[in-house]
Amino acid sequence: MKDNSEKTSLREFLLEKRDGTSFDLMKIASKAILKKLKKIESFRNAQKIGAYYPIGSEILTQDIMQEALSEGKEVFLPKVTGKNMEFRKIENFSNLENGSFDIMEPRNECPVDNNLDVILVPTVGISPTGVRLGYGHGFYDRFLAENKIETISLTLEKQIIKNIPRSDHDVIINWIVTEDRVIDTSDIR
Repeated sequence: MKDNSEKTSLREFLLEKRDGTSFDLMKIASKAILKKLKKIESFRNAQKIGAYYPIGSEILTQDIMQEALSEGKEVFLPKVTGKNMEFRKIENFSNLENGSFDIMEPRNECPVDNNLDVILVPTVGISPTGVRLGYGHGFYDRFLAENKIETISLTLEKQIIKNIPRSDHDVIINWIVTEDRVIDTSDIR
């Protein structure tokens, strides 16, 4: 999937901005995001949650996953398979191994299940209307085009940008959760 130069430069700008966030601040923001995430009814009621293991300066999702597991919910993480990805169930973090793009992924023996209730989507930047800027590989857009699942973007407030160029293949995110607020994008569209 070819990205346009406007998206590429916006992605570089936003990653630089996010990478400048101290780890202590990221821990505080991540805790605030976990609290706000619980205000979304579809997340609270979800039994099968798609999540991601954070890399770089992404929102720390370990506590979200740990809490969901301790509540008896099922947690699934993405595993890249060629040009696509699938979600595999984990019981704990020992089910993970270093995978594509140096991201922790479920081991091959973890069962595949793409029929999830809700999915937490890693985000570089996002508009208030739910147009998400990812890393430019298109894995989530391809997956979400095939699997209609409610989506929640976890991001820092400073990563919300008024306008993000939208491509035909971009999937609109349903919810945005930052350290400051929860946005239901259907209210804005």
